[in-house]
Amino acid sequence: MTTDSSSTRQQPGTRDSDPRRWAALTVISLATLMVVLDASVVNIALPHAQRELGIADADRQWMVTAYTLAFGGLLLLGGRIADFAGRKRVFLIGLVGFAAVSVLGGLAPNGLTLFAARALQGVFAALLAPAALSLISVTFTDPRERAKAFGVYGALQGGGGAAGLILGGVLTQYADWRWCLFINTPIALVAALAAVPAIRASRAEGRRRYDIPGAVLVTGGLVALVYGFTEAAEGAGRHIGAVLALPAAGVVLLAAFVAVERRAAHPLLPLRVVRHRDRAGSLLASLLTGAGMFGMLLFLTYYLQVDLGYTPLQAGLAFLPFSGGIVAASVLGAGLVTRLGPRALMVGGIAVAAAGMLWLATLNSSSTYLTGVLGPQILTALGLGLFFLALPTIVLSSVEARDAGVASATINTTQQIGGALGPALLNTLYVAALNGYLAGRRSASGQWIQAVPMDGYLHGYRTAFLAAGGLFVLALVLVAVMVTRSVPSTGTSATR
Repeated sequence: MTTDSSSTRQQPGTRDSDPRRWAALTVISLATLMVVLDASVVNIALPHAQRELGIADADRQWMVTAYTLAFGGLLLLGGRIADFAGRKRVFLIGLVGFAAVSVLGGLAPNGLTLFAARALQGVFAALLAPAALSLISVTFTDPRERAKAFGVYGALQGGGGAAGLILGGVLTQYADWRWCLFINTPIALVAALAAVPAIRASRAEGRRRYDIPGAVLVTGGLVALVYGFTEAAEGAGRHIGAVLALPAAGVVLLAAFVAVERRAAHPLLPLRVVRHRDRAGSLLASLLTGAGMFGMLLFLTYYLQVDLGYTPLQAGLAFLPFSGGIVAASVLGAGLVTRLGPRALMVGGIAVAAAGMLWLATLNSSSTYLTGVLGPQILTALGLGLFFLALPTIVLSSVEARDAGVASATINTTQQIGGALGPALLNTLYVAALNGYLAGRRSASGQWIQAVPMDGYLHGYRTAFLAAGGLFVLALVLVAVMVTRSVPSTGTSATR
């Protein structure tokens, strides 16, 4: 972790406490809550935005993936910019920028503008989130107070998703889906105004070196993969080479990113962090579970509102058991980390989550929320909660002190990248399954046979949920094979 400039007059571990630290925490918490809310608040609004703006099924996932792509792809770079350009300055830039592009998204006349605004939100969130976390670290110098402050931060991370789903339902049902974006603007501006007097400026010492080529390559590679999945969903009748061109380009760009990181003097992601076998397996599993979870949330949103006819508010409330299950598992399972070990908890958690997801894949035309959704949702949430609880212990154990910050950020990065790739991949499979199901199911007059479209939707959902379960199973295999010890011993080289 980098040291602070003397301009802060406050070094971690000293007794000099910032008298405005609790006011600063309030501001930082408000900004953090906004970023967390924005990742889930648009889920409930998505069907209404798609219908109003005429967005095709193959493209609808961009409302989610444009944000998570930019956020995850630029998060590590955003952390370095915050450290060296000044945490307070970057925090304020992130808030004001987030407010401005939220207005752009709320006013979007078409899908392309909406997707661009969501991507820009992700860019500013990639500045805002690491700046907020760093500010907590340097503002609270007393270890006990710092623990409380990070506890507040963690609670907002855990509960913000549930609050976002409910808020999205309320705004979509009683105002308009556009307010799911507009609402960020007053929150961000209030937080920015309050941050000016409440937060003390600080930055890291040393030369400002940013791995811009690495950031461009990794983000470009991920965009090519996601866009390639989207094109594949629309690629009926195209030559296979044209369909595979973009994913292939994405793989090439990501390979170039690895090559650049090996030679960069100040790499975005030091490869020694991911060469550690236990850490690599855990991070890959984190990416896969993020992909499966975000994909599930996308299609469950459509199932609740389209197939079951739920209002946006009812759909938001219907997700509460999922969010509550993750929080409950994270809180109640804390003691199990030391009793059973994080590896056992990760393996067991993913296995439970996979069982819940595969159960969800059994939905049929007679399923209801109580018989087909509630049980699988709770089971999946409890499993994911246990996995997310144990994940940092494996990733951060034995990491060198100089890499602690980037290793922590990589956990969030893998989940966000998974959240970008998962909905794109699963939506491609959904569209292919739907089109395949509907092919040949028209009457002689060319009209749909009654109930066929709804049955086709269900077939597509089941395919997507089955694929999400497959991602969880693959994550389970990776953890079981690659994570060899329950807790890596202190002092193990990160380049093993």
